Amino acid sequence: MGKVTGAMLMAQSLKLQGVDYMFGIVGFPVQPIAAAAQEVGIKYIGMRNEQSASYAAQAVGYMTGRPGACLTVSGPGVIHAFAGLANAKENCWPMILIGGASAVSQNGMGAFQEERQVELAAPYCKYSHAVEDPARIPYYVEQAVRHSIYGRPGAVYLDMPDDIIQGEAEESEVVHYPEIPEPPRTQAMPENVEAALDLLETAENPLVITGKGMAWSRAEDEVRDFIEKTQLPFLATPMGKGIMDDDHPLSVGAARSLALQKADVIFLMGARLNWILHFGLPPRFNKDVKIIQLDISAEAIGTNRPTQVPLVGDGKAIMSQVNQALGNRQWFYPADTPWRKAISEKAAENAAMIQPMFDDDSTPTNYYRALKDIVPWIPEDAIIVGEGANTMDIGRTQLQNKRPRERLDAGTYGTMGIGMGFVVAACVANPDRPVVSVSGDSAIGFSGMEIETACRFNLQCKIVVLNNGGIGGGIPELNKDPYKTPPPYLTVGARYDKMMEAFGGFGALVNDPADLPAALEKAMAFDGPALVNVILDPAAGRKPQEFKWHT
Repeated sequence: MGKVTGAMLMAQSLKLQGVDYMFGIVGFPVQPIAAAAQEVGIKYIGMRNEQSASYAAQAVGYMTGRPGACLTVSGPGVIHAFAGLANAKENCWPMILIGGASAVSQNGMGAFQEERQVELAAPYCKYSHAVEDPARIPYYVEQAVRHSIYGRPGAVYLDMPDDIIQGEAEESEVVHYPEIPEPPRTQAMPENVEAALDLLETAENPLVITGKGMAWSRAEDEVRDFIEKTQLPFLATPMGKGIMDDDHPLSVGAARSLALQKADVIFLMGARLNWILHFGLPPRFNKDVKIIQLDISAEAIGTNRPTQVPLVGDGKAIMSQVNQALGNRQWFYPADTPWRKAISEKAAENAAMIQPMFDDDSTPTNYYRALKDIVPWIPEDAIIVGEGANTMDIGRTQLQNKRPRERLDAGTYGTMGIGMGFVVAACVANPDRPVVSVSGDSAIGFSGMEIETACRFNLQCKIVVLNNGGIGGGIPELNKDPYKTPPPYLTVGARYDKMMEAFGGFGALVNDPADLPAALEKAMAFDGPALVNVILDPAAGRKPQEFKWHT
């Protein structure tokens, strides 16, 4: 049968395991892997920075259900990609980092870019291993993919030394492993399902919280069935948005703080009581709240505050159990309760508070006035990428999702720099869908050179930069000495639109909010990447917050 190289075995094994996308930067010693990947039908997307490549790989994993691959050169290339490994670990998204390495025969000799990559990757991974024989590559790839998607998903690392990439194996001696099936869907104990419904029936102020774990498990149909049958109010976490339509009348997103503070029973679905949910602790939560917690990981149950009813297993499978058990009960939460009335009144109060900012036509503009035009411009089926401080936070409240896995942002780790990697991933995995990124000017700077990647592949992405000339908001008057200007200061009025034009895309600058609708329409009509640079008042910010942090 002849011989096959390690590079080709890696590409063949990835393809066999359902890995269809590879993002990376080639160089010594990994270029043969990228070439082999193209040969076997894997889409290789050459990026400009390893961090962005690793962010793209994990976003593809989340959206498609199979891990994306990130390919980097040895030493510094691998280290750069660790930012993505850490983000994937905290977001619980699957990806495979494949790092080049110096030859095994040179270990410990101070070889070119020699580094302890397997050891260094381990804290950010579910699985980290070096490949020591070309013939064993299919085994390691199978193990890596299995670890990345089974149980709580996450990142994995494979170390590929130069002499393994260039090395050969007898094809007749290579064992190819069949494609790993979808993760098994484990169910909760039936008595716990009944206990969960019993507890919900006692609640005066019940609340459902939907997290991205339910999006990962493809549980949206089951969750929607449950909400419609029970008529329970719900709150979506940032990337749990779209499991239920954000515009649904039972959504409490517009009265989030009140809902969390006053709920007496919370059904926590595929979300964690971490900083995003204020650890489940007072004063943001009722000190006596009772928790029903659904999670794939038993270790997560009861973290930060006790859980009254644990439902451990797959979100889709458990919600099927819950709905089946619900069929034996003639119960739903009535609409005319003080709880529902309080939520509606608070939502109306919050809407009235920010309405003046929507109506303010001053130049330069504010976040809410810009979003007033951006929101109706975004197609209903668009994948939305959010990045920035105020830009992302305000965008989470205004940019609505109707379907799951269509919101990508800084997530659990709060990572800035994910934006353009996520944009590229969303475009290549969904070539027939619009992809819209709403980014702050500080945020776009982390990965702005990926604009060239977007133009090179003619990706149909539309980017809006809300540009306040700094990190956060409220930049005071600047000092003429750049070394004495406040640390959050960036270039005021920077022309990010010119960057897009320089690489062949469409760019537009908007100084007056009256000109924004026309610029947005031109961007959407353009066949390829487009960027609309909206100049904001540096002092623009969010509506007043009761809690200054963790809001």
